[in-house]
Amino acid sequence: MTLAPQTIATTRVLAALQAGAGPDLAAHIDIYGRVPRGHSRRERWVERLLDEIAQSGITGRGGAGFPVARKLELGAAQRHRPMLLVNAMEGEPASAKDRVLLNRVPHLVLDGTQVAAAVVGAGDVRVCVPANRPVLAQSVRHALSERARARLDPVIPTIEQPPAHYAAGEESALADWVAGRDGLPSFRVSKANPLTIRRRPVIVHNVETLAHLALIARYGGEWFRSAGLPDAPGTTLVTISGAVPAPEVIEVALGTPIAEVLEQAGVTETPQAILLGGYGGSWLSGEDLGTPYAPAPLATMRASVGTGVIGVLPQGACGLAETARIVSYLSDQKARQCGPCTFGLPAIAEDMVRLAVGRGDSALVERLRLRLDAVEGRGACRLPDGAVRLTRSALSIFAADVHSHSRHHPCPGWNHRGVLEVPNDRGLRPAPRGRR
Repeated sequence: MTLAPQTIATTRVLAALQAGAGPDLAAHIDIYGRVPRGHSRRERWVERLLDEIAQSGITGRGGAGFPVARKLELGAAQRHRPMLLVNAMEGEPASAKDRVLLNRVPHLVLDGTQVAAAVVGAGDVRVCVPANRPVLAQSVRHALSERARARLDPVIPTIEQPPAHYAAGEESALADWVAGRDGLPSFRVSKANPLTIRRRPVIVHNVETLAHLALIARYGGEWFRSAGLPDAPGTTLVTISGAVPAPEVIEVALGTPIAEVLEQAGVTETPQAILLGGYGGSWLSGEDLGTPYAPAPLATMRASVGTGVIGVLPQGACGLAETARIVSYLSDQKARQCGPCTFGLPAIAEDMVRLAVGRGDSALVERLRLRLDAVEGRGACRLPDGAVRLTRSALSIFAADVHSHSRHHPCPGWNHRGVLEVPNDRGLRPAPRGRR
């Protein structure tokens, strides 16, 4: 029952879930078919494949949005054969995309892995799964064993299990760990500058990106562009959590109004606000849900698709308290390799907690803004910038609450249980009065 291209309109990557199919190889081939290899020389097949990927206009689904064709071209142009890292680390606490893909459609990800490996000429492929998710690693092992029996893969991937933390999935941190170091992120001016391990170039792709590549290899770039917007083609996976009937991962065409995305997830009441792009993302007011879910329209609202996460904040909840919890978590996740991360993030987190519990004043708000200015753009990686972006958006979207909280009149929701999931949430502990 292989699905014809025209029947896979919006639900593409998750078509097997919609059909109720299992994760085994037979069900996978029954739903998606096989990746066509062609009968011509390998070089011509790879060239045509890269053309289709370029025509599709797909950008990376890991958060940065870098053009996938360009990334593959840069990898293929290297003097040495590159290593391909499949990034399934999913350090973003609010995201569940990688888990859904590797548990439910692992073969689609592994098909895309072989496509990417063929294009860049990788002879070493490693699937990176966090060490604290053994069930996920077992799902990948089982899928690889099925593919080995069927002799599907020219390059046999191996599994790596780096330690799990917020920045573990950042490209440079992942390469650093695979190289045998501490797994710390590093500052990169441009993604056009390839990562290396012992002079070997390293190409890192997110699992959702690879799943889309597997379908582009089957149906072509024009088919991929038949959904989405001209400047943001295709579909994307979104993890929706917070004030929803149940957290879930859905697939939507880029450009779908946010209100329709929430409706698909069962949200029936207009929320107070939504958090877009993950815990280093931005808040958007509940009045702006007509905005298309795509990079350019969201950029006009100072927001982004980011990691493909939407957190729903209901009426009556405290956006400042939610932000304080998240920024405190980000502060705990610091890499401790630069001043903005080591000293700036804890200071910002403490100020946000004081503001959230009503222990601040106008001087605290002004000091907080100065700290955000001092930290932004000065970190060794992008973690501090994410915390700054989140905090700035909270001060803007919840401006009325900032006014009342800074006058020692916090809204009733500040000490309620958090709406968004924050790992190891210790709650908001007010600092003693007078502490600076």
